[in-house]
Parts: sequence; C-alpha cells; structure tokens
Amino acid sequence: MTSRPARAGRPGRPARAGQPLPRRLRRGEPAAATWSAAPGSAQNLYLIVSDIQATRDRLAAAGVEVSEVFHLGPGGPVSGPDPEHGSYRSFATLRDPDGNSWLFQEVTTRLPGRVDAAATSFGSASDLADAMRRAAAAHGEHEKRIGAADPDWPDWYARYMVAERAGTELPA
Repeated sequence: MTSRPARAGRPGRPARAGQPLPRRLRRGEPAAATWSAAPGSAQNLYLIVSDIQATRDRLAAAGVEVSEVFHLGPGGPVSGPDPEHGSYRSFATLRDPDGNSWLFQEVTTRLPGRVDAAATSFGSASDLADAMRRAAAAHGEHEKRIGAADPDWPDWYARYMVAERAGTELPA
C-alpha cells in the first residue's frame, strides 16, 4: 500500500482519540506524505500550559533550547512571569528542529465562554489540587458570611470549581 499525498489545502486527517493510527504509521512509514507545509513555515503556534515555569524548566532540563519566561509590559516583553500570575499573561518560546516557532502561554483560569461548563476537567493532579485550595479559601469566606459550618461543603466546592474553570459566576 502506498501513501497518497494530501491535496493542496487539505492535510491528511488527524487520528482521533481512541482510534487506531493509520496503517502506514503503524508500519513505520513516513508520515510526510500527509503534510503539505514546508519545514519552518508554522510560526507562533500556541501551546497552552498550566504552569509556565515548570514547563520551561522541564524542557530546558531535557536539553530543549527554550526562552526564559516573560510577560508583556507596557513597553513590550519583560523578563519573568506576570507579577500577578494572571491567566494568559506569561509566555516562553522555542523553535523546533524544523524551524517552526512555538509560544507557550500559561492559562490557569479560562475566560468566560471558553470552556464547556458541563465538561470540566483538570490537566493534572496539581491543577486539581490548586483548584481545591482556591475553593477551600473561598469556602472559608462563605462560612464566615453564613456564620456557621456548611454541611453541604462538597456540593459548594464542586459548584465553585466548575464555575471557576468555566469562567462563569462563582457561588456566593
């Protein structure tokens, strides 16, 4: 079986989660026939991460040439993460061996409407633990407002964490 090159403007179909790889990839044949872009032609591709410094440190430890973490100040790029650690505000960059450029962006809380509230998920155990810590702090304030221990705290935590992740109104 031979691979058929992709038609212009129509790259090969990507594999979907849970589906087997195409036969040519399982046999170890090159996948280049499915791409029509020249090496180095993909620029400023975004990779969203939940902890920019940890991601940068892991890449550097693996020998990848990656920039220092930076954020955008009024006059342009400034060294170091965003001082407030705001979502969408800290970055790092790298070039892959083909010359494509990648921009890592830290996103810890999604903007409203960017996440399906019915499909909340966390990218890692540390993301979930951080969300639980934020919910615990907010729940402490909630209990102060109501003047008593909240026996339904698991439900309150769940509503808080889902709303925070989806960028919708947080419970009072």
